[in-house]
Amino acid sequence: MQTLFEALGRVPYPGYETDIVSLGIVESAEPSDGGGAKVVLRQATARPDEVMRELTANIQRALERDLAIRRVEISARPLDPEIGERTGRVRLEGTRYIVAVASGKGGVGKSTVAANLAVALSRMGLKVGLLDADIYGPSVPMMFATGAERPRAAGGQSFFPVERYGIKLISIGFFLTEKSPVIWRGPLVMGAVRQFIKDTLWGTQDFLIVDLPPGTGDAQLTLAQQVALDGAVIVTTPQDVALLDATRAVRMFRQVHCPILGIVENMSYFVCPDCGERDEIFGEGGGAKMAAAEATSLLARIPLFAEVGAAGDAGMPIVLANPDHPASKAFLQIAGEVVAAMPKE
Repeated sequence: MQTLFEALGRVPYPGYETDIVSLGIVESAEPSDGGGAKVVLRQATARPDEVMRELTANIQRALERDLAIRRVEISARPLDPEIGERTGRVRLEGTRYIVAVASGKGGVGKSTVAANLAVALSRMGLKVGLLDADIYGPSVPMMFATGAERPRAAGGQSFFPVERYGIKLISIGFFLTEKSPVIWRGPLVMGAVRQFIKDTLWGTQDFLIVDLPPGTGDAQLTLAQQVALDGAVIVTTPQDVALLDATRAVRMFRQVHCPILGIVENMSYFVCPDCGERDEIFGEGGGAKMAAAEATSLLARIPLFAEVGAAGDAGMPIVLANPDHPASKAFLQIAGEVVAAMPKE
């Protein structure tokens, strides 16, 4: 199955440079009796006939060339009106690229990755905004030490983002007291995400990084329906349960036709500061195996450093607090990979 996905990952979607696996067009691919293959595609356009003819021919050529498979059965699942055609069709005015940072489960360091990715992109000379869409667990106000600062009203329902370290910030945390719980059902969560995207006066910027809540729920679907996503970075730890949930996140983003930019394996290992011994606390190699199985790349393995968490708690992400730290260099590497993966205009 992995080999089939690898071969299909070299087939571009008609009219695009991105391959059909990264775009989430391939729903399943598996061997069939007699040495053939069965491929199920997601219909991604309301006028599929011409596209399907070209895709079918390209897939058959690729599988015969790469795997010597001559008999390929290709079918298409009809377009889902809730997500398929509407997803990725509206650009956010003034913003060149929107990248989501997501995870399948909480506690894997997703917000730390999002914050440091935003700072790393800013250090590359780019204009960056950071949208904290983690409605139930907002952490941007603490990680950027915004104190009592709040977004300024801009007339009507619009508001200006808070700026810190040269990055524009918006978070539900700016509208709550420090220990207020958010007890909201799905429609309120979806409404908040819509408002943060559309009513924030972001101005002109190169990147908007969106820190999503864990899982595959309302916030993720709302984001995908509202704006064109240029990619998603999936954060996991090497732990089996985290990898399982992260795989669900990958497939959810593919279902809404969002390219997967790669996997970040956080808390990969711990190096004892006294003896230098390396300990794979949460397991070994899980991120690389998941990336290979899902036909995407492993962007970085970030060790467990106490300094990273301490920097976030102190209100200055590690990329700013200590640019020469190994973790900072890893985040800068991720930022470079994200920039390189953006569609050419």
